[in-house]
Amino acid sequence: MATNRVTVESHARLHFGLLDLRGSLGRRFGGVGACAPGITVRVSASGADAVVASGPNAERAAEFARRFLDFHAIAGGAEIVVERAIPSHSGLGSGTQLGLCVARALADLYDIRATAPELARAVGRARRSGVGTWTFAGGGLVIEGGRRENDEGVAPLLARLTLPESWRCVVAIPNAHQVVSGAAENAVFATLPVPAEREVERVSHLVLMAMLPAVVAGDILAFGHALSELQRINGGWFASAQGGTFAPGPTTDLIQRMQEWGAAGVGQSSWGPAAYGVVEGDAVAHDLAARVRDALAGAGSVCVGPFPTVGAVVS
Repeated sequence: MATNRVTVESHARLHFGLLDLRGSLGRRFGGVGACAPGITVRVSASGADAVVASGPNAERAAEFARRFLDFHAIAGGAEIVVERAIPSHSGLGSGTQLGLCVARALADLYDIRATAPELARAVGRARRSGVGTWTFAGGGLVIEGGRRENDEGVAPLLARLTLPESWRCVVAIPNAHQVVSGAAENAVFATLPVPAEREVERVSHLVLMAMLPAVVAGDILAFGHALSELQRINGGWFASAQGGTFAPGPTTDLIQRMQEWGAAGVGQSSWGPAAYGVVEGDAVAHDLAARVRDALAGAGSVCVGPFPTVGAVVS
C-alpha cells in the first residue's frame, strides 16, 4: 500500500436535465449538471485485513469497497469511515458520490491509477447518467453525451465550463420522500412514453445555443431562461411517473416560489425532492435562501453558495 490513510471529499451533484430519451441517433439519455454548493460526502480509508465500515451509509460504503477490491482482484481489505454523507434519495447523487469517494480512496491506498470513469465502472455506478462521475472529476457545468446500448463505459464528457464567480445557487432539500429511487428506477425508464422528436431537438438547441453561450457571456437571465425551459420539457417526459412536471408537494411549491422571488432559473435535481434556484450575487442569494427556509418552516434544509469549481479533493 502507498499510504496508511486516504481521505476523499466530493460535492453533491445537481442534475439539470436529460438530453434525449428517444435514442434515435444511437445514444440515449445524455445530461447536463453541476456540483451543488455546501453539500459534500467525506470518506476516509485505511488498510485492514477485511472490509469494515462505520458512519452514515456504512453498509453501502462497505459494498462499494468490496466491489472495487473484487474488480481489481485485491485480496486485502480496508477500514472505511464515512465522516459525512449526502442526504440519500434526495436527487443529489448520494450513491454515485459515495461510491466514487470509496473507490478513489482505495485506489490511492492500493496505488492503483484510475480515472473517474474507471472508478465508476469498478463500483458499478454511472450505468445511466455520467453527470455525477464528471462533476466528481472536476467542477463547473458539465455536459455528457449519453450511452450506446450495451456499452459498459461511462457516457463521454462533451463540455465543461466554469460558471461565473458571481452566480449563486440556492438548494432546498424538503423532508419528503423521493418519488422514484433504486431498483424501481429501471422499471420506470422502461415504461416512460417516448418524447416527441421536436422536444428532444428543442432540448439540444437550448443547451447548445442558449445555456452554453450564456455561461461564457455571464448572462444569467439567458442561462436561467434556458434552464427553466429545459426543466419544463424534462418534467413533461417524467410527469407520468412522478405525478406532474415536478415532484408533487413541497418541491413543486418551492420551485414556483423561487421563480416568483426572482430566481433567474429554477428546477428539480433528478427525481427530487431537492430543488434549486440560480441567482446573481451574495445579497440576492441569501435573501432567497432566507425565504426558502421560512417556506420550509423547519421541514427541510437549505444550502447556498457559488457553484464549486473543483471536483473531488484527495488528502
